[in-house]
Amino acid sequence: MFRALLADARRVPELDVVAVIDEGLTLDLPAGIAPWPVPPGRELDVLAAAAATADAALVVAPETGGILARRVAAVQNAGGRPLACDPAFITIAADKQATALALAAAGVPVPAGRSLEPGAAWPPEFFRPAIRKRRDGVGGDGLLFIEPGTPTPPPAHDATRIEAFVTGLPVGVSLICDAGRARPVAVLEQVFDPATPGSYRGGRTVAAPAARHRAAWLARRAIAALERAADAAARGWVGVDMILGDREDGHADRVLEVNPRLTTAFVGLAARSATSLVAAMLAPDTLPCPAAGLVPCAVDFRIGTDA
Repeated sequence: MFRALLADARRVPELDVVAVIDEGLTLDLPAGIAPWPVPPGRELDVLAAAAATADAALVVAPETGGILARRVAAVQNAGGRPLACDPAFITIAADKQATALALAAAGVPVPAGRSLEPGAAWPPEFFRPAIRKRRDGVGGDGLLFIEPGTPTPPPAHDATRIEAFVTGLPVGVSLICDAGRARPVAVLEQVFDPATPGSYRGGRTVAAPAARHRAAWLARRAIAALERAADAAARGWVGVDMILGDREDGHADRVLEVNPRLTTAFVGLAARSATSLVAAMLAPDTLPCPAAGLVPCAVDFRIGTDA
């Protein structure tokens, strides 16, 4: 993802791109990218110093354990401009239970579910099939599918959310957000590794225009709901994962989570976009707001193969 981001930024001749990376890493950076080495234990200091001298900073980090929120806050405190959601928005989005509660309170449909504290036993009355996932997990971390008739899973070591398994089309909507507006980049059917639940392997554009419009509308509602709950803005790249059900009126659709950061879909989309997606994040006010996405419809990619 990091290399895809740098390559996309290099498509804009006017940009001077600097990559802040650990001094112990040897990375094959795209031509024209200047590295800014980070000594051990100095990441936040170097990030703040680099952000203070830049027009914008794009932080690549997981939201788990406050990692992303702390780095975005460091950029803000240094007087930099982070191309990222406000830390308060990230904090809610990073917690899958808090996200579900905020969405449900705003009337955005989510799977029925509840939270479990670390070490808590699986409630025997909870409906199956069901999903268990870490409350602060990313990329399918800790995801467990519980089928009817299977043994009760052992307690998890981390705080989790359990929720009813929802059937339908898994869809990810990628959006560029700023100033209360969320502009869809692409509406993709998500492709997962069948051997590893929750392991994202690529995407293809949702074929039906009505379904794309439905998903984009639901994604914008989800982002607006979290903005209200956090009293904070969504900015930069945001991904919304959902299941589109089999009802054309959308009553069977459910939002699963909101990812307040660059998602893996960026890798495939940036390679196929006619224009730089980093440039779009830098100047979101210049973008149209199409219902079905900024990237052309003919998108089909696999991460790690042709992306």
